[in-house]
Amino acid sequence: MNFPILVLVVSFLILLALNVPVAFCMGIASMLAIGSMGGLPAFTAVAHKLATGIDSFALLAIPFFVLSGLLMGHGGIARRLIDFANLIVGWWRGGLALVNVLTCMIFGAISGSATAAISSVGGFMIPLMNKKGYARSFNTSVTITAATTGLLIPPSNIMIVYSLATGGAVSIAALFMAGVIPGILVGLALMVVSGIISLKRNYGKGEAVVFDGHQFDFMRNSFFTQKLAGVITPVAERRPWLSLPFLLVIRFVIALPALLLIIIVIGGILKGIFTPTEASAVAVLYSFILAVFIYREVRFEDIPKILLQAGETTAVVFLLIGTSMAMSWVLAAEQVPQNVSSTLLGLTSNGIILMLLVNLILLSAGTFLDMTPAVLIFTPVFLPIAAKIGVTPLHLGIIMIMNLCIGLCTPPVGTCLFLGCAIGKTTVAKIIRQMLVFFAAMIAVLLLCTYVPSLSLWLPGKLGLYQP
Repeated sequence: MNFPILVLVVSFLILLALNVPVAFCMGIASMLAIGSMGGLPAFTAVAHKLATGIDSFALLAIPFFVLSGLLMGHGGIARRLIDFANLIVGWWRGGLALVNVLTCMIFGAISGSATAAISSVGGFMIPLMNKKGYARSFNTSVTITAATTGLLIPPSNIMIVYSLATGGAVSIAALFMAGVIPGILVGLALMVVSGIISLKRNYGKGEAVVFDGHQFDFMRNSFFTQKLAGVITPVAERRPWLSLPFLLVIRFVIALPALLLIIIVIGGILKGIFTPTEASAVAVLYSFILAVFIYREVRFEDIPKILLQAGETTAVVFLLIGTSMAMSWVLAAEQVPQNVSSTLLGLTSNGIILMLLVNLILLSAGTFLDMTPAVLIFTPVFLPIAAKIGVTPLHLGIIMIMNLCIGLCTPPVGTCLFLGCAIGKTTVAKIIRQMLVFFAAMIAVLLLCTYVPSLSLWLPGKLGLYQP
């Protein structure tokens, strides 16, 4: 290891151990490493990389998707999706756990944010599951792991970052479609684990609610659903056998406006109506109309607070991107990607073993790095290796994101882990043992998607977004 890289790694680890925010760890470590190279003014070099790293039209989609997710989160979307998911899977043993996973999948896809899914869905589901006799550690574990599925099911901000990291070699639309099947598989695996645990512990006996005219009370601010309830409730009360079909239709109608966001965004991109960046702006407009005028749970006086929150989140993401670019430049200047590639290829030429090593490195990195810097740092490192063994950049992107989703749920830096513990009012020590079985399910799906590329490549190929 040459001296600048030694300075970079040691200073980064020391700052991380001192609990310095990751973005500052990377920025300071990069500045020290550039200073040790000589010939370049370190402050100027890092500042330049910070500016040029975020100078991308595609990255404009991130603040818009963040704002859209916040509007959805404040607009009462989660509760309506929970009601809809409850009718689909709430009848089974451990039904509330299955509802939790399914709602996190749908809401995470709509908001594009794992933390938003934990806050919105977990804030409602964890206390409800506690009340119904589910163990708090189980409830929190389900929510934390299920929330990450929204980063695989489009739209997803991290996929935009990966496309940037490849230099545009992989289109955002192709990445969006490549994540659909893996995301669904992860969700199904978590449902299976939740169902098995519920059977063993005798959790829940089918908790889908029956038809009740009062269930529309929370929709009293919505003129449309109020009228719908007024028409259907008397009919269902006279003919009880019609109550379940009516209830399913009503809840679907109530959730439909939120579900349409996915169709509008993804359909518009696939049809070429707008670019991913333009789609993000459309998502904001649609979310605003839905939250303010249709569901009526966001007031005009709430907008400044939501805009400020979106600005803060965007600033954090962009600072991570800028400092990650500075660190990536240091690594590239010292030929670290080439050296790592040649070292790994020197160990073995077996593609199965090499991809296993890549997964192990990414799983380890995900424990102390956030997704954004990890993608920007490791993409140029692993792209040459993937090319040598016939793994496409599109497939590699999904593998990286799946690995780093697991990292969000692991200490010491797991964002989803600590947020979930805060919302579930528990500690990492109390739930980490419970989470091991969920990690095992996620890793099993990761390995399946790693060694069966068609799970990622089939859908974008069918849609003409990817040519093998």
